[in-house]
Amino acid sequence: MTKDLTTSRIDRQNILNNEMAIEEIQDKSGITGIAWDGKIYLTREAVASFFDVDIRTISRYIEQYNDELTENGYVVLRGQRLKSFLDVMPADFAKDINVPSKIRQLGLFDFRAFLNMAMLLSESEKARALRQLMLDIVIDLINRRTGGGTKYINQRDKDYIGSALQEENYRRQFTDALKLYVAEDRYKYAHFTDMIYVSIFKEKAHEYKKILDLKASDKVRDTFYSEILDIIAAYESGLADAIKKEYESLGHILSISEAEQLFQRFESMALWKPLINRGRTKMASRDMALRDAFHYQLSEYIQPLDKDEYQKFLGAAGDELERLMAENQDVLKRLKERE
Repeated sequence: MTKDLTTSRIDRQNILNNEMAIEEIQDKSGITGIAWDGKIYLTREAVASFFDVDIRTISRYIEQYNDELTENGYVVLRGQRLKSFLDVMPADFAKDINVPSKIRQLGLFDFRAFLNMAMLLSESEKARALRQLMLDIVIDLINRRTGGGTKYINQRDKDYIGSALQEENYRRQFTDALKLYVAEDRYKYAHFTDMIYVSIFKEKAHEYKKILDLKASDKVRDTFYSEILDIIAAYESGLADAIKKEYESLGHILSISEAEQLFQRFESMALWKPLINRGRTKMASRDMALRDAFHYQLSEYIQPLDKDEYQKFLGAAGDELERLMAENQDVLKRLKERE
């Protein structure tokens, strides 16, 4: 999916929250500044000079996007902090950017804020080139971390294995309830599974497969995040119990219509709302940032990923978990079959 960083704050923030990508961008771009307070900083004048734009253009963007830039590291120094910075500023650098000798405040960009400005500047060819470098590095990083594909990036979460094994168990309880207490219909298992999916994340199985570009042979649940598997397991467990109790109350096998009505009562329970909202946000936001997959039905739930999310799915812990899972596929298969 083509990303236009100049227009999408979510896409901008997804890059800026990815600390591993930021480190690579800083290393490969070769951009330098003034080292102070554990970071490198660039003045507004230095930023304008780098991007070959007028200082007034930089000032205009700062005014228009002040909240976003400040959130990502733009600061205005005054008082003692300003004095501390000026003490480390090289004298020739100060002359180059025409810093007044009695300056009272100074706007500075740390590296993240500098990249943020590059994402916003539509007038600069250098900014456009830097934006492309950022996108290339992010794509390359994700591909390296996931072995060239993001289909199973969900399995790099330490909670995935437990959630998958638990859901497998509750899945059998649910299908047993459909088999024993709901009228025979060759499509009932797929039908009620799709009802669960639509209730939780607004997509049927085939729609989800299309969005993630899965093959016909791919198992949908192998690609679900642990939070989604947990909600599905809760649905399956609760529905299995509700179907059995409805059968015992009515004294006869439920028709498909009766089972659907029971499902509608079940999904309308208020307790599901916070869990489903969280699950939709996790799925839509992660798939946008990590799989470059857009869930149209969940667009209102998309948010930038935070730094911890990137560490969870792209960090060293995910590498180790992926290695262990690859080495123990047979064990995991036996565990699933035993549940």
